[in-house]
Amino acid sequence: MKATVSPGVRRRAQDVRVHGDVAVPSGGGAWESVYVLVRAIPPGRVMTYGQIAALLGNVLSPKAVGWAMHACPDDVPWQRVVNAIGRCATDRRGDMPPGLQRSLLEREGVEFRLDGTLDLARWRHEPLVRRVRVRR
Repeated sequence: MKATVSPGVRRRAQDVRVHGDVAVPSGGGAWESVYVLVRAIPPGRVMTYGQIAALLGNVLSPKAVGWAMHACPDDVPWQRVVNAIGRCATDRRGDMPPGLQRSLLEREGVEFRLDGTLDLARWRHEPLVRRVRVRR
C-alpha cells in the first residue's frame, strides 16, 4: 500500500519545516557532522540513526542523532534516516503528517514491505568512510 500526500499537506510541507522546529540547543560540531553525513545519502538510499552515530564515533547516541534530525536545516534530506529495523520513525511524531516520510522515500524509488519496513540490506547507504571526525 502506497502512502499518498494530499495537495494540502504538500503545500504545508513547502511552506513550513514539516520535520518540526525544536527549541533545543544544537550539538555544535556533532550536529553539523550528522547533517554532512545525511546530505551525502543519495536519493533512494537510507541510513539508520545508529549507523550515523557509529560513523561519528558514538559521540552522539542514536537518540541524539534523532534530535539533531528533528532540528535539521531545510537542506538536509531528513526522510533518508530510518530506525534500526527499517521503519519510518517519524510516523510516531504528532507534529508530522503520518506517511509523509514513507511517501517521500517511495518517490525516490524505495520500496516497503507489507509490515511497513524497508529492506536495509537493499536500501542502506554505506558511505566509503568508516568514521567521521567531529569538530568540537
